[in-house]
Amino acid sequence: MSTTHTPPSVRLRALVDTVQRNERTLRRFQDVELQLIRAQDFPSLCRVLLDYLPREFGLEGVTLWLNDTLPLLHELASRHGSSANRQSNETNGMAASSLKTSREMGDAAARLCSHGRPWLGTPAAMDEAARHACFGSDARPASIALLPLATNAQPSGYLCLASDNESRFAPGMATDMLERFAVIVAASLDNVAHREQLERLGATDALTGLPNRRYFDERLREETTRASRYRLPLGCLFIDIDGFKPINDAHGHAVGDRALAMVGACLRKQTRVWDTIARYGGEEFAVILPDTPGDTALQMAHSMCRKVRDLHIPHEASQAPHKLITISIGVASTDKGHPGEVYDLINAADRALYHAKACGRDRVETLEI
Repeated sequence: MSTTHTPPSVRLRALVDTVQRNERTLRRFQDVELQLIRAQDFPSLCRVLLDYLPREFGLEGVTLWLNDTLPLLHELASRHGSSANRQSNETNGMAASSLKTSREMGDAAARLCSHGRPWLGTPAAMDEAARHACFGSDARPASIALLPLATNAQPSGYLCLASDNESRFAPGMATDMLERFAVIVAASLDNVAHREQLERLGATDALTGLPNRRYFDERLREETTRASRYRLPLGCLFIDIDGFKPINDAHGHAVGDRALAMVGACLRKQTRVWDTIARYGGEEFAVILPDTPGDTALQMAHSMCRKVRDLHIPHEASQAPHKLITISIGVASTDKGHPGEVYDLINAADRALYHAKACGRDRVETLEI
């Protein structure tokens, strides 16, 4: 029916319905935006975008692509990427909800949003390379909205909203709300990245790049509680560089700093992803070994001693070479799931280290609690 023959009351009712629908949509966007602004860390932000957003708006899925050529975003993706995807899939079961960093998807999104504006349409309207980059072998949605994210005029990522309704995101639709939402997402992402960087720097030793004692103590509390609750084995290593003061005295603090950094890097390579290694203070390092029985902890300690023994500390040619650097390690473990109080394990490892020093250094001693 032509609008010229539609009664005014009907047209007014349709206009009111449209306004009310837009108001409801705006309120839902505002609710999501408020949660994004409140997000204190990257996992929380991902839960809002990848879990809450698709449920609230009835989306088939959401994909967040991060520009990992930016250092802060690269760190976020490398630290949290796999856990964000796993938590999203466990929560809502949507394979389409995910965090991605592939260069192919970034290039495809940049082509589609070439003027920095959202792209709306069906996968069929995309070229094959873009379809493959965005969806791979996953089932393709009926329509998508691709929102560019930018911070300080620099692309930081893209947010892809997928729907099973072909008319949900169609070319020519107004994108004011989507563009406003993209600004909030980009700002929240930037805030979270900087907040996590500040927290990391506050819990990181500047010289070695390892976590510091403050972080180690917190992780020790967590792992002690976990081992007690689930009756799991727990190991701890306390490590000291042998004769470190003579190195400083003979070759200067620059060489001493280099030795600390190299030993720290060497020890980190001998640990597993789920272990925690930290510079405990001075020339001391400490390692937490979750789910690790005493014999495995002892093997790891001996391996560390061998690897450090092979290090050669570089220095100025005018100085006599310091050919050998060694460490002593105290090992403490509990295979019974009873690690005692928080600091019982580290104190036992410290006593074992003292015994290793007294027995000649460059060795491993162990103590079971």
